[in-house]
Amino acid sequence: MSAEVAVDVDGLRMRYGTNDVLRDVTFRAHHGEVLALLGPNGAGKSTTIEILEGFRMRSAGRVEVLGTDPARGTEHWRARLGVVLQSWRDHGKWRVRELLAHLGSYYARYSTDLIRRPWETDELVAAVGLTEHAGKKIRTLSGGQRRRLDVAIGIVGRPEVLFLDEPAAGLDPVARHEFHGLVRDLAARGRTTVLLTTHDLDEAEKLADRIVILDAGRIVADGTAAELARRMAGEDRVRWTRDGQEFVHRVPDSTRFVHDLFRRHGEAIENLEVRRATLEDTYLALVRRAESGNGAAR
Repeated sequence: MSAEVAVDVDGLRMRYGTNDVLRDVTFRAHHGEVLALLGPNGAGKSTTIEILEGFRMRSAGRVEVLGTDPARGTEHWRARLGVVLQSWRDHGKWRVRELLAHLGSYYARYSTDLIRRPWETDELVAAVGLTEHAGKKIRTLSGGQRRRLDVAIGIVGRPEVLFLDEPAAGLDPVARHEFHGLVRDLAARGRTTVLLTTHDLDEAEKLADRIVILDAGRIVADGTAAELARRMAGEDRVRWTRDGQEFVHRVPDSTRFVHDLFRRHGEAIENLEVRRATLEDTYLALVRRAESGNGAAR
């Protein structure tokens, strides 16, 4: 595996009895990259993440995370990972600061010359916006505050690879914006590779460097939001009026189309409106294409 590759998945397959949950899943994530796994319920997103975390054994294929097969990961390897579950239970009597300090103590022994583990507790509390709530018992936190604590727990050991399951669930718009900034900062400054699952297409478009779309256990698309949109012919919608008549065209490249339109008709063009394909448009089209048997878009 290349030194620049943090996660390498090749031909991953997962079967329960006669049911294939994952079928020849292949992708890579580089150091510092934020990669989103999207797909409808049952697509195989959670199963993929659980295999990468070492929580579930695969049926076939090759998987490496930080150069190690997760099925054989040691405690030193696990100390280099962070996991934020969609929800989890703990002792509500713990206070925020004392819980993070306690968890951080487990990582101190894994510090190296290159990576200092863990965070200073107050620094971590501030990073997730919980300074004013550091002395509160966990059971008194609101849903959004609790989600911030979940993230703090996931990054307490300064992970090199961070797995996020529906990370912004329960956060209000302001907290969601702040959280997105935190994830981007982790990836950019800490060279942390982030793999997240989300049903929020807008979140994936804003947050992820690259998006992998799964459907029925197969990858149907892999690329940036812009790349995925460009692959879908006929998704851009151009509307305009000329001489009092309205026209609407769907075209694969609206920029070139508009350029040619003005070259031909110039100032006669009025009320021009361009609606480019969104990630949601692309996602729905790709899934429908896969379900109709027309194959994957790679």
